[in-house]
Amino acid sequence: MKILVRWGKFNAVGALGMAVQLGVLSVLNRVSAGHYLRATAAALEVTLLHNFVWHLHYTWRDRRNRSGVLGQCVRFHLANGAVSMMGNLALMRILVEGARMPVVPANCAAVLCCSLLNFALGDQWVFGETRKAQA
Repeated sequence: MKILVRWGKFNAVGALGMAVQLGVLSVLNRVSAGHYLRATAAALEVTLLHNFVWHLHYTWRDRRNRSGVLGQCVRFHLANGAVSMMGNLALMRILVEGARMPVVPANCAAVLCCSLLNFALGDQWVFGETRKAQA
C-alpha cells in the first residue's frame, strides 16, 4: 500500500480517535474538575484501545504479524501509548498551566504534535512488515 494512502487512513482513524479522546476528556474534566492530567491519561487509554482496533482492521489490515494481535497491542501501547502519554501529559502541563490554554484546545494541540511520530512507529514497528529469513 502506498504510504500516502496509509497516512490518509491513519489520519482518518486519528480524527475519530481525537473525537473520542476529546469527548472522554471533556466529560471527565467536568466530573473531576482540577484533575485534568488524570482525565487526560484516562482519555488517552480509551483512545489507544479505540485506535488500535481501527488501525489493526483498517490502516494496517494488510499486515498480519506472527506475534498476533496481543503482541501488536503490546507494541502499540509501548510505542504509540508512550509517545501519546508522555507527549500529551507534558504538553498539557505546558499549554494549560504555562500558556493558560483551555483544556480541550490544549489537548488538540498535544495530539497533533504527537501524530507524526506515532505514524512512523506504527508503520515501522507495531504493524511493520515481517521479514522472511533468507535461506
